[in-house]
Amino acid sequence: MLRIEELVLYRDPGEGVLEKVSRLQKTVQDVVRDSSLRVLCTQEYCALMKEMTEIAENYGFSGNVWHSWLTYYLVYHENAYSRAHEIRESVPGGINPIALHDFEIFRDLFSYDFSDIEKNLKVSLYRMAADYEFGGDDRRLASRRIRDRIEELSGKLAGARSTEEFKQYVDEFYRDFGCGKFGLHKAFRIVPDKKERMKIVPITNIAHVRLDDLIGCETQKKKLRENTEAFLEGRRANNCLLFGDAGTGKSSSIKGILNEYYERGLRIIEVYKHQFRDLVDVLDQIKNRNYRFIIYMDDLSFEDFETDYKYLKAVIEGGLEKKPENVLIYATSNRRHLIRENYEDKEGDIRSDMHTSDTVQEKLSLAYRFGVTIYFGAPVKKEFHRILKGIADAEGLKIDENSLYEQANAWELSHGGRSGRTARQFIDYLLGSVEE
Repeated sequence: MLRIEELVLYRDPGEGVLEKVSRLQKTVQDVVRDSSLRVLCTQEYCALMKEMTEIAENYGFSGNVWHSWLTYYLVYHENAYSRAHEIRESVPGGINPIALHDFEIFRDLFSYDFSDIEKNLKVSLYRMAADYEFGGDDRRLASRRIRDRIEELSGKLAGARSTEEFKQYVDEFYRDFGCGKFGLHKAFRIVPDKKERMKIVPITNIAHVRLDDLIGCETQKKKLRENTEAFLEGRRANNCLLFGDAGTGKSSSIKGILNEYYERGLRIIEVYKHQFRDLVDVLDQIKNRNYRFIIYMDDLSFEDFETDYKYLKAVIEGGLEKKPENVLIYATSNRRHLIRENYEDKEGDIRSDMHTSDTVQEKLSLAYRFGVTIYFGAPVKKEFHRILKGIADAEGLKIDENSLYEQANAWELSHGGRSGRTARQFIDYLLGSVEE
């Protein structure tokens, strides 16, 4: 009998697959004595196989789906042991024998072939799950990288010759990639759960932009890299504001930073301004994790009647609770000072505000909390042409340079002016026209 109920650290919360397997293995023994149970058990067993098949199709698993699911369970399970090992060489102490106990049970699970269940139910389904072939399009998978890592670990665990070797493979995975959603995913957003507490959920479809792919803005990229590397190395680093003209690479630079430094433990959580009141809850969930988090705010700006920026000010600097050392805030904005300033703030009727300088300082104080500010300006014509040529070459677009520049100059006049975004849109337009 499998000893699933003896799991300590890796207990299956709720009505999960392990719980269903454990119940089926016990209940199916009574099918011989009570044939009326066979229909119910068969339905439950088929539902179990369907659940594993759905996971295989969603993640693109091939081979032994049962092994893939067990590995998926191990790498996503967050407990005292897995969290302690994330991005660390080793963790001493009494938790190791407890983990070894659980891994011994998992080794038995890897060897389990459901033959006792299928014999009593007179069905034969596991052989299809044991040699499954994913038939979907790999390019449509949102997490091929995660799938590949799970399948690689699955093969190692299935071939482990001892529980100690099994534990070694799991430990190596936690050390290299971490555990749970933060270990396997790069970027996240926050959504309220049923109890209205903010839940951090992965963003699976990330644009694979690298900083080196961004043509131009070399000075800006250098500043961003230097600040981020200091942060990752545990040195002093600043919150960062990227501001300037639309379409000049501010948001793309943030995506590039994420893709470049993910392997070193960098993670990004995207937060919208209507969620600033929940930032304290978000920080509480990540402050003790062994990753470096950037709270990312895109297109940050406020009208003068909006006051949610005060929550952000308190989180960045000024509240009683210190911002965690593993958290920085990166924001992009078209405005240098983030909050709209009116002329009357400086020169208006004094009767409307007896302390006009205080009003101005209140509005500027949010921007002052970003220790690094990086300006992204619209490119001059020569730089715009260099960006166009770089994108066209990267896409393999064959076109005369003079024709390219002439058409692009006409295009940008009616499409928002010269910028990296305009160049990208123009090249996409040309590529679409060629394909037609």
